[in-house]
Amino acid sequence: MLLQQGQARDERVDLNLAVTLAGTAGALNAAAFYSVGFFSANMTGNVSTLSDHLAIGQWQSALFYFSIVFAFIFGACVSTLLINTGRRRHIHGIYAYSVLTEAILLALLGCADLWLLEAWRTPVVVLGLAFLMGLQNAVVTRISDARVRTTHVSGMATDIGIELGIALDILRGRDRETDAAHNRSKLRLHLYTISAFLLGGVLGVVAYQAIAGWLFMVAAGLLFVISLTGISRSRRIAGRNGSSDFATESGD
Repeated sequence: MLLQQGQARDERVDLNLAVTLAGTAGALNAAAFYSVGFFSANMTGNVSTLSDHLAIGQWQSALFYFSIVFAFIFGACVSTLLINTGRRRHIHGIYAYSVLTEAILLALLGCADLWLLEAWRTPVVVLGLAFLMGLQNAVVTRISDARVRTTHVSGMATDIGIELGIALDILRGRDRETDAAHNRSKLRLHLYTISAFLLGGVLGVVAYQAIAGWLFMVAAGLLFVISLTGISRSRRIAGRNGSSDFATESGD
């Protein structure tokens, strides 16, 4: 799930990635909104709210919403730098290591939600989660060549509409029948991703009502298992190929 990249990935691998990480992202985002009243991954809504506060001169609120957007972008930037460094150094499991980084930081965020003073809890949870959602979205975007985006529901909904339009043209004989299988595959991927995000959100709120910030620990544990599975597989593959998972490029 975290090893093959781009065209080397098949539909099953992309579906597993989408359902697992979109479900996790949905749970975290909905739980955070239930807890502190802010969305950490909804950049469309956050930018719109930012513009609203700027227009009416609410500078402190505007600064906070700007910080959410910046944290998301910064997370994606850090993820990209980490992945680029890993690929230059031929670290086969770099995407798994990126998810491992997310898991560790998410566990720390869970500690903050559980034990931080109330005055600091909201900004730390919102900005920390925005950073992690940016990091995660960049990982899945890069590894899937942008076929999977675990937090970008607006884009996925748009893609579903596009694929439905293509499907209707195929059914009416206006488009090539040979494209039907590819169309169904993409439509299935986007539907599964949104469904996972939705179901994850429902379960996330229910779980947060029951165990509060321990939900972040549970999600971190899931990501930890996923990442370690990918790292273990990458090392086995590297061992069979006679290379190291931490090989560096010549000249480093």
